[in-house]
Amino acid sequence: MTGDIPAAQAPSVGVGLRHAHYADFLAATPAVDWVEVHSENYFGDGGYDLHVLGKVRRDLPVSLHGVGLGLGSATPLDDAHMRKLRRLVDRICPDIVSEHLSWNAAPSGYLNDLLPLPLTDAALKHLCTRVDALQEALARRVLLENVSAYVRFEADRYGETAFLAELARRTGCGVLLDVNNLYVNQRNHGEDAIRAMDALPPAIVGEIHLAGHSVTQGIAVDDHGSPVIPEVWALYDHALERFGNVPTLIEWDTRIPPLADLLREADKARACQAARRAGSTMPEQQA
Repeated sequence: MTGDIPAAQAPSVGVGLRHAHYADFLAATPAVDWVEVHSENYFGDGGYDLHVLGKVRRDLPVSLHGVGLGLGSATPLDDAHMRKLRRLVDRICPDIVSEHLSWNAAPSGYLNDLLPLPLTDAALKHLCTRVDALQEALARRVLLENVSAYVRFEADRYGETAFLAELARRTGCGVLLDVNNLYVNQRNHGEDAIRAMDALPPAIVGEIHLAGHSVTQGIAVDDHGSPVIPEVWALYDHALERFGNVPTLIEWDTRIPPLADLLREADKARACQAARRAGSTMPEQQA
């Protein structure tokens, strides 16, 4: 992994570093290639979380994944948040820094969610200004992630990935492609996940996320609380064919299982990457 968009070909699979697994990571380095953490959990001046991350960073590359900046918000960009992120970047020296294509703040208050944007020219112009500011503040390229959207707007003029492709063209940012989010949007809105992937130029995708979701009253909910389903593994195979062996994360943020379960999911992703590298078909995945 590198700070720029990698042309990764060797299998590279990471897992999220979560508090439930701190003891496992401190006892021995697990069989993963890197870890990802939510940036905001490590903004403090010290404390146990930052201590653990520093220890893990000695042995494994780190990807910083932001969930709170809300780049698409109409409120002023949070300079204090960016300063804390820059301090963490300087301290950890991550291989990748990412944020979401979403908003979370209004003049009336802050919403603890990743809310979808209207995919319009006005929103694109707004995002370009703010992504430029973020990348300048961090002195590095940032990846933006597609989100699970539970509404779409009549004003939309782009598909989400086409929007991201144009954002990347104008700002030089990259894309963190969440394959499970594509599947959730396909199921909930009738969107075509393959077509969405094909709207992205291969060179701009710098990381891939895989996760599980739940289905409640017919609605797919991106809750990161279960194994990756076969349909998402099949979409991942298409992603590997189009984008190459991009560093891939197994996300599991709720109902967190033992680390061994997470590592088994990582092994499945690594097997998919190895099969694609060898030019063979994706190994059959078990539900």
